[in-house]
Amino acid sequence: MVPEIVDIAGLDRDDRDALHRVAAARTLGMFHVVGHGLGHDELARFEDAMHALFALPEPVKRRMRRSRENAWGHYDAELTKNRPDWKEIFDYGAERGPDEAPPAHSDGTNRWPPGVPGIRRTLLAHHAACQRIAERLVSALSVGLGFAPDRVAPCFDRDSSFVRLNRYPVCETPAEPDSAPLPEAGHLGVHPHSDAGALTILFQDRVASLQVEVGERFVLVEPVPGALTVNLGDMLRVWSNDRYRSPVHRVLARSDRERFSAPFFYNPRYDTVCEPILDDDAGDTPRFRPVSWAHFRDQRSAGDFADYGPEIQVDDYLVGAS
Repeated sequence: MVPEIVDIAGLDRDDRDALHRVAAARTLGMFHVVGHGLGHDELARFEDAMHALFALPEPVKRRMRRSRENAWGHYDAELTKNRPDWKEIFDYGAERGPDEAPPAHSDGTNRWPPGVPGIRRTLLAHHAACQRIAERLVSALSVGLGFAPDRVAPCFDRDSSFVRLNRYPVCETPAEPDSAPLPEAGHLGVHPHSDAGALTILFQDRVASLQVEVGERFVLVEPVPGALTVNLGDMLRVWSNDRYRSPVHRVLARSDRERFSAPFFYNPRYDTVCEPILDDDAGDTPRFRPVSWAHFRDQRSAGDFADYGPEIQVDDYLVGAS
C-alpha cells in the first residue's frame, strides 16, 4: 500500500467532489495532495531559502539556537523516542508582537538570521500558505466523519502551528531500510513516531527517505514532484474516535546524499481539550480519555529537546490504558 495522490483543487470553494476525495483518503492516514495552490516557483523559492538558512556559518546558527526557554530556532540534537536523530532543524511560527510572550515552553519566539530578510519573508509566506491548506483539509476530513465542516474550527483560533525545516546530512553508518523500528545498529534521520497535532503538511525534496509503517514493516514513501505529503496526527485520531489513523513513520539516514524536508504541523490552540466527538444516536462509546493539548504538546516537546523521561504517546489516553 502506498499513499494516494489526491487532487484538492476546489476545496477553497467547498467543492463537493474535492471534499469527498479527501474524506476517502483515510485508510493509511497519509496521502499526497496536488492542486494545493502552491506553484513550482513558490516551492522553489521556499526550498532555496531553506538551503540558504542551513548554509549559514555556524556562529550565526549558534545565535539562533533553540533553548529550553525558547523552543523555536536552530537545533542539532533532536531526540525522538529519546534517541538522537541524524539531522539539524530550524523551527519557526507565525510572528508575534514585540510584547507577546510565547504561551507555553513548547512554543517560541522566531529567531531570524541577521542581514538576510529574504529568508524570513519566504519562510513566513510558506507558513501562511500551509495554514490555509490545512484549514481546508481539516474541514474536508470533518465532513468525512459526518460532522459539519467547521466542527473543530474554533480549536484553531490562535492555533499553535509551526514549520520545521529539516536537513539530513550524509551519514556514514545509516540503518538499513528494512531494519527494526528502533535499529540496534546504524542511524535514522528520525526515529518512529506519530505526529502530535491535527495533521502535517510535508514539503520534501526528491530524495526518498520517508517511511510509513504498514502492518509490521516500514514502506518507502516516494516523493511526488509538485505534491505535498499529508499525514494525519494524534489529535485528529482522538477527535475521530479512532476512525482516522495517525500513522507511525520514520526517516532513513543516507550515505549517498543529504536530504531536505519541511513539515508544517497544524496544531490547535493551547487551551484545547481534545476528546472524541461521538454520534449519540449510533451508540458510540469513547475510545480515548480527554487530552489537554497544552500538556500533551509540552511533554512531547520536552522529550524531543532532551531526555526528560518517557515520550508521551496518544495511546496513553486510550480508555483502559494504565
